[in-house]
Amino acid sequence: MDHVIIVMAVLVFVALIFDFMNGFHDAANSIALMVSTRLLTPQAAVIWAAFFNFVAFLFFGLHVADTVGKGIIDPHIVNNTIIFGALFGAIAWNVITWWFGIPSSSSHALIGGLIGAGMAHSGTKGVIIGSKLISTGVAIILSPLFGMLLALLLSIGIMWLFQRSSPYKIESRFNKMQFISSSLFSLGHGANDAQKTMGIITVLLFANGYLQGDFHVPFWVVIACQLAMGLGTLFGGWRIVRTMGMGITKIRPTGGFAAQTSGSIALFLATSLGIPVSTTHTITGAIVGVGLSRRMTAVRWGLASRIVWAWVLTIPCAAIMAAIAYHIGESVL
Repeated sequence: MDHVIIVMAVLVFVALIFDFMNGFHDAANSIALMVSTRLLTPQAAVIWAAFFNFVAFLFFGLHVADTVGKGIIDPHIVNNTIIFGALFGAIAWNVITWWFGIPSSSSHALIGGLIGAGMAHSGTKGVIIGSKLISTGVAIILSPLFGMLLALLLSIGIMWLFQRSSPYKIESRFNKMQFISSSLFSLGHGANDAQKTMGIITVLLFANGYLQGDFHVPFWVVIACQLAMGLGTLFGGWRIVRTMGMGITKIRPTGGFAAQTSGSIALFLATSLGIPVSTTHTITGAIVGVGLSRRMTAVRWGLASRIVWAWVLTIPCAAIMAAIAYHIGESVL
């Protein structure tokens, strides 16, 4: 029993490290546009984003945590080795993409990790081929497209409404309005992303018999995950800030407002539906939409294609790494 408790404690700690890395890795999504438009210094931007990441649990339900915890693989087959494999597969892929400065999806790395470890344990029988997994797969495609279309329309609308105003007044006004849009996006980021780790820890407790009653997320798990993500955001991800804020297209305050507002709408919608989407996918699509509102050549398509390839490879690569980690864990745990 002591051995099981120790293993569980270590896995909970690793899950919180993953959440911290999620905040660290995805900090650029929340702060890059504020930094690139010179709204805030990098230090002030991460504090701003971290605060709204942490308080997000006050505004949203826990539908995403339920999806991750019991909608991807059957919670009744879950054991400590599966969680070990899923976490280490996702972390390994996050480290690789962070090292090369490529904005990949921590969310889908975790989904891939769960699928890979679950299949390594019991084949395809352990994977729940149902509405939750299908909606998550569809969101991989639709979330960046939705963000791109919304940002494109919003950017065009702003240009049309303020066509008679001086560029200086427009940019000055929207520079201040980014405080609102960035706050909303950080709320959406904290709400959707932190819940994925909540789902992992909750299913771990469920599998080991430490969750009384129905499948539910304990309050201490909610607070621990939100805190870990907030701290990760405080440390930021400076390699990816340069890519997101300056590499894809040149962003002005109006574009920053349009991209963040579009991204937050997409995240709020997904979170309310219990779909674990990628903030990276969503905001990157929105940034592309802002670029398209000016002209096709405003987008650096070579860099954008590298990001798309990272998205395509995330789930299968994380799944393979998780399956390997699962088999290692069988001998270690």
